[in-house]
Amino acid sequence: MSLKLGDQFPNFQLKTTVGDIQLHEWLGNSWGILFSHPADYTPVCTTELSRAAKLAPEFAKRNTKLIGLSCDSLDNHHGWIKDLQAYSGPNFQCTGDKCKIIPHGEFAFPIIDDSDRKLAKELGMIDPAEFDNKGLPLTARAVFFIGPDKKVKASLLYPATTGRNFDEILRLLDSLQLSAKLPIATPVDWKVGDKVMVPPSVKDEDVQKYFPQGVQVKNDLPSGKGYIRMAQV
Repeated sequence: MSLKLGDQFPNFQLKTTVGDIQLHEWLGNSWGILFSHPADYTPVCTTELSRAAKLAPEFAKRNTKLIGLSCDSLDNHHGWIKDLQAYSGPNFQCTGDKCKIIPHGEFAFPIIDDSDRKLAKELGMIDPAEFDNKGLPLTARAVFFIGPDKKVKASLLYPATTGRNFDEILRLLDSLQLSAKLPIATPVDWKVGDKVMVPPSVKDEDVQKYFPQGVQVKNDLPSGKGYIRMAQV
C-alpha cells in the first residue's frame, strides 16, 4: 500500500501501550499524527519521543492526537517509557485544553506494537538500510498527518540516521489546519502570525469575503502579473 495525499487512512485495529484501539474511533473528531521510529532503547529515538511528549500540550491545543509506532513489543515499549521519562523529565497528558502531569511509567501518547511489521509494510515505512539484531528490517522515521475526515493531509519520511524536527511538524500542522479553514497557502518559512498567500484560484470577488482586511498585491514584478497576493489572517 502506498498512501497518497487525500487517501483515506486505514482504520487499523492497533495493539498499543494503552490497550487495543480502533484508530478512527480513537481519533474521533481530532486531527491525528501517526509517526514511526526505528527502535526502542536507541539514542535518536529517545530524543525524538521525549521531545514529542514535551510538546503534548501544544498538540492538544491544536486538537491533535499523537500515536507512535515501532517494531518493538509492548513489553519493550513499557520499559523504554521509563527511560523516556527519566531523560526528558515530567511529561503532561492532555485532553482538550486540560493537562496533567503523567505518573511514572505512563506516557503522553500511545505507542503501537508492530512487532509483526504488518503496519510498517502496509504503510511503506520500512527502512531498507536498518535491521535489528535478528536481521529483521526496522521502520524508518515516517510521519502521517491525518485530518478529522480520516484522510492523509501530509506525510514525511526520514531515514533512521536523521532525527526529525518537531517544531517543523508543529509548523506543518498549523499550515494544514489554517488552509483547511481558509483558501490560503503558506509561503516559505511561514509561521503562525505571518502573512499568508492568496492563491490565484481565489477570485477577486471572493477576496473581501475571506480577507476583510484586504490583500497586498506585488505589482512590480518584471512580468507585470499580480499573482503574488498576501494577506494577514
